Amino acid sequence: MRLIGHLASESTARVFGDFLYVQGIENKLEDQSDGHWAVWVSDEDKIGDAVKLLESFRANPTDPKYHTGKGASVLRAEEEKNQEAYRKRMRTRRHLFRPLNAYGFGPVTFVLIVASVAVFFLSRFGTDQERILSLFITDFSMNRSLTLPEVMHGQIWRVITPIFIHFNALHILFNMLWLRDMGSMIEGRQSSLQLALLVLVIAAGSNLAQFFIGHSLVFGGMSGVVYGLLGYVWMRGRFDPASGLFLHQSTVIMMLVWLVLCYTNVMGPVANTAHLVGLLMGAAWGYLSSLRYR
Repeated sequence: MRLIGHLASESTARVFGDFLYVQGIENKLEDQSDGHWAVWVSDEDKIGDAVKLLESFRANPTDPKYHTGKGASVLRAEEEKNQEAYRKRMRTRRHLFRPLNAYGFGPVTFVLIVASVAVFFLSRFGTDQERILSLFITDFSMNRSLTLPEVMHGQIWRVITPIFIHFNALHILFNMLWLRDMGSMIEGRQSSLQLALLVLVIAAGSNLAQFFIGHSLVFGGMSGVVYGLLGYVWMRGRFDPASGLFLHQSTVIMMLVWLVLCYTNVMGPVANTAHLVGLLMGAAWGYLSSLRYR
């Protein structure tokens, strides 16, 4: 969903929204604090067409062709009837993932949290590493060198799965809270596929960096991915406000201060390289992806 522009009053926004709907372009109208109305379009493939229609509407909003209220009402009534029949047949995502914040609870975010909690219990709250040895980036009981023989022999999942390993209750609690907020924001404003790609790429990059650059054999946690999502949302929201992604400045400052504190070792052993590389990867991804829309 993307913001394509603003209109000066509710009446003109309703007229244009109905016109877009009749043209087959799903849209949403939002009242802004300054009295204007924001027009959001759901399908990014139709952004270009919607922008052109908005420009034409602004040039001549009284043109009779834009006043399609009756047609829009008929279409909406028919769609609502179909949706009601669908809701009776099966449970929707809204029922399965009840909203915990403004963006709801995304399914990919939900799966990541469930997997992390399951691994945490399987490892007896992070104390029994032998039970989850296959999830570490390497079998540290057999391999003490900075090589990845298991990965080279086909165990590719080891590059990703360290993100599900947590070593104490506070470790997993804070990571899951941040993942819930930022993961659901990305799913709500963009898509579940976008979040899944971000997680996979950032997890692989930050884990490999921690292994080869941080020289760590035993590490785990979702924090490298969390910092990556932070960087992505931060840069995308800063350079592409219409994406709907946003982080308050105080949140960014707090996370950066935490990053620096971890480097002082006052927090104990931390996968600092994974944090830093995850943040840089996410920030670069967010900035570069924003160039398409600026």
